[in-house]
Amino acid sequence: MKKTPKTFLSIFMRKSVKFLSRKGLLNGLSDETYLKLFFWAKMGEKLDLEAPKTYNEKIQWLKLYDRKEAYTQQVDKYEVRAYISEKIGSDYLVPIHGVYDSVEEIDWSNLPEKFVLKATHGSRSNVICDNKEKLDVEKAKKNLNKWMKRNWYWYGRAYPYKNIKPRIICEEFLQDNITDYKFMCFNGEPKQIQVHRDRHNDLASKTLDFYDMNWNLTDISRPNEKSGPKTEKPKRFDEMVAIAKTLSAGDIHVRVDLYEVGGKIFFGEKTFYSSSGFAPFTEKKDDYLLGSWISLPIKK
Repeated sequence: MKKTPKTFLSIFMRKSVKFLSRKGLLNGLSDETYLKLFFWAKMGEKLDLEAPKTYNEKIQWLKLYDRKEAYTQQVDKYEVRAYISEKIGSDYLVPIHGVYDSVEEIDWSNLPEKFVLKATHGSRSNVICDNKEKLDVEKAKKNLNKWMKRNWYWYGRAYPYKNIKPRIICEEFLQDNITDYKFMCFNGEPKQIQVHRDRHNDLASKTLDFYDMNWNLTDISRPNEKSGPKTEKPKRFDEMVAIAKTLSAGDIHVRVDLYEVGGKIFFGEKTFYSSSGFAPFTEKKDDYLLGSWISLPIKK
């Protein structure tokens, strides 16, 4: 796959596309046109939707042609709770303290000493509080109000996010710097686990590693992401695998995120478009490898 040479002009044009996208000035483009343009801006490559081969290309194809209304419930951080209760049981849900339609509804004085506030309709929109006395409430309100006005669909044209009702959920604080085990599933089979550590600490200390299903550390990596020390295999790993299989059954590709805290497994989220398909791998061969695991149906 031919990459765009990194000339001053190409760098300027790619940055301009990303800037226009952030400002909502590309919202009038069709999903296909936008994804082709934004893929080039983010990845420096032409997006092939006719014969996609890489993981990131196939994610874009799935955004356009694998649209099911059921996905909306499964990516909504509040509505997904009913889905999880039905599929694997409510014991795997993180306890909640409340759900709010606006920032103004939150009674901060009644929140526990430790908690997590999340926008239910997007990603990377969390207020993590491990000490309420030290929390900058005004800053938290400002961020939450900003997130409530955002529709994540417009960033990557991931259709399930288009019609989610924006809300805020308050979850129980589980532990500091929780480790994320993100099971990458293909046609109902987990084949790779992303392990994220120290994501909520100093950003310089966060790490990302890829493990296979025998808990071997692989050499798959992403640029600008540090590898960490070998992570101990979760004690209830086999149960995690079984959960990932159950929750990914019938899906062409999905990432199932789980935590293990205090001997218990908790569900994090389901993500149909990991990193929105805009995250390069350090080695191009790995983009092709993971892409080969996605079997696309014939486009109707």
